[in-house]
Amino acid sequence: MGSSYGQFCPVAKAMELLDERWTLLIVRELVTGSRHFNELRRGVPKMSPSLLSKRLNRLVRAGVLERRPDGGRVSYTLTPAGRELQPVVEALGAWGMRWIPEIGDEDLDPQLLLWDMHRNVDHDAVPPGRTVVQFSFPDVAPHTRDWWLVIASGDADVCDQDPGHPPTVRITARLRRMIEIWRGDLAWPEALRSSAVEVYGPQQLRRSVPAWFKLSSFAHTPRP
Repeated sequence: MGSSYGQFCPVAKAMELLDERWTLLIVRELVTGSRHFNELRRGVPKMSPSLLSKRLNRLVRAGVLERRPDGGRVSYTLTPAGRELQPVVEALGAWGMRWIPEIGDEDLDPQLLLWDMHRNVDHDAVPPGRTVVQFSFPDVAPHTRDWWLVIASGDADVCDQDPGHPPTVRITARLRRMIEIWRGDLAWPEALRSSAVEVYGPQQLRRSVPAWFKLSSFAHTPRP
């Protein structure tokens, strides 16, 4: 167990579990649909696998998660106690958008951006068949510059290597600009008009790309 605050206050008792580094971000990933260890790792890419395993074990022991066999893998599901944390995570996210809007260069992570976006594809708006969207971020290190979303059959996958299928469209933007779109700080039409984001491909598809992606669930949070 983590260190104790030595207080009977229920806020203090809750925080003895939840204020450990990364713990609430793991809960965030479970709330948004991740179930397996590798999925969770992609949602917290800067967390070491050993620490993720340690935090998951603690949450299981605390009754927040259940660990279940799942076809040769292990799945993690929120218990009733864990599901009660969903509005806590949502409230923290909305508070952060409203009162801590600044993001530093160290916060810009293409892997997390694409992982978030892949869960928010509007599959009704994407063309039928397989759609490959290549993202190029010219301002980041070469080994993390290019990413692909492969969308097919109501599913989407994130690739950091060329998946071997020609891109349907290619999106080029500075990473910060794409994150600002995702967060609702920059509208697609404005980004396209100013060439902050450039989309390459057939004209009809270029026009429809913004409709393929829903924004972050916090994008419409009122700001002061």
